[in-house]
Amino acid sequence: MRIGMRLLLGYFLIVAVAAWFVLSIFVQEIKPGVRRATEGTLIDTATLLAEIGRGDLLSGEAQNGQLAQAFSSLSQRAFRANISGIRKVRNEYHVYMTDAVGKVVFDSAGKALGEDYSRWNDVWLTLRGKYGARSTLSDPNDPESTVMYVAAPITEQGKIIGVISVGKPNSAIAPVIKRSERRILWASTALLGIALLIGFGMALWINRSIGKLTRYADAVTEKTPLPLPSLGSSELRKLAQALESMRQKLEGKNYIERYVHALTHELKSPLAAIRGAAEILRENPPPAVAAHFTGNILAQNARMQALVEKLLSQAKLENRQEIALSQVRLSEIFSQLADERSVVLAGKHLTLEHHAAEVIATADAELLTQALGNLLDNAIDFTPENGVICLHASEDGDVTTIGVCDSGQGIPDYALDRIFERFYSLPREDGHKSSGLGLAFVQEVARLHQGSIHIANRPEGGVEARLTLHRHFT
Repeated sequence: MRIGMRLLLGYFLIVAVAAWFVLSIFVQEIKPGVRRATEGTLIDTATLLAEIGRGDLLSGEAQNGQLAQAFSSLSQRAFRANISGIRKVRNEYHVYMTDAVGKVVFDSAGKALGEDYSRWNDVWLTLRGKYGARSTLSDPNDPESTVMYVAAPITEQGKIIGVISVGKPNSAIAPVIKRSERRILWASTALLGIALLIGFGMALWINRSIGKLTRYADAVTEKTPLPLPSLGSSELRKLAQALESMRQKLEGKNYIERYVHALTHELKSPLAAIRGAAEILRENPPPAVAAHFTGNILAQNARMQALVEKLLSQAKLENRQEIALSQVRLSEIFSQLADERSVVLAGKHLTLEHHAAEVIATADAELLTQALGNLLDNAIDFTPENGVICLHASEDGDVTTIGVCDSGQGIPDYALDRIFERFYSLPREDGHKSSGLGLAFVQEVARLHQGSIHIANRPEGGVEARLTLHRHFT
């Protein structure tokens, strides 16, 4: 399982467990919380009605007093209220009044008049100066028919002369409880959904960041390594920088190993030739033979010197990170290359055509000239006498394409995948081989310009090298 998915599952599990605990606490507290609030309202109502009902109790006509008349009018009045979606259309209070011994002298429902309520908790406790409340089933067969009663004392000159009790059925507050539970459940579901989306976003970001680092690490072994990825997290940035440092050290080590191995391989032949010539010269051969082997030593020495100079040039180029860009007119470079190689071209009776018109490239003029010179030298080496070589350039938006075509025999299929390898070279017409660094140099120039170099056989014969440069790059 991917690390992003594991983090997502872990994050979601933590949020879900936390939400479940919070939700269970909220749901468990809704019902008692609403009932406590309702009980507080009943206390206030009972205390107020106790003040109103004192006169009715003292008059001895409580069933026909002010309180009775008020409830009678209330029962005849129609009212409608919408309390946040909960409709209220009737009075839900049940009020009764008892005298000092607990006998009911007023009942808003008219059912308990004259009954002895002295043993009910609300009346019994209140008559003794305590807080009196009770919850009773109005229907013994219906557990949902409970009614909550809260009583308040009726006093006269500091003496309790009666009790007034206000009741409200719990079924009246059930819609409030259910609505609150529904809203909490919906909010919890939305919270989990949002948490899941946030977690998914975080996991996606982590996976993408790790994916960038993975691709960057994998590209270390490729010919065209990727640039160091830009990451938002400081920890991931440090990891990326550590990978970059490791890559540079590995590349430096591999670079030295490859060059030493390649240089050793390339120097074996000239060194062996020089050694053989020196051993022959020690035997004092005839002047003609001595001159021949002396020339051989000088030729091999020149070969080694050229190889070392090209290696140094290649190494210097590969260590460059910045280049001096300018607007380069390609027609001028083509003319310069034609002039510099006019003698070689004339010696093989080659025709050099160049077409650039007004094409202008954004490039390092010196590096571009050297790269095109290497491509032109290859074309000259592999084009037979009386052949034609063509230099051309074109523009397409921000892309400049430079082509070098020859009319030689083309590149063998087995060599197409290796022509950019350092020190890999195909034999020329005269049998000699180059250092094998020319195309590697061109490829490095293309990399510094964030461009590309592509070499392929032409259908009509010969080879075409296409160097692509971008007008604007960062």
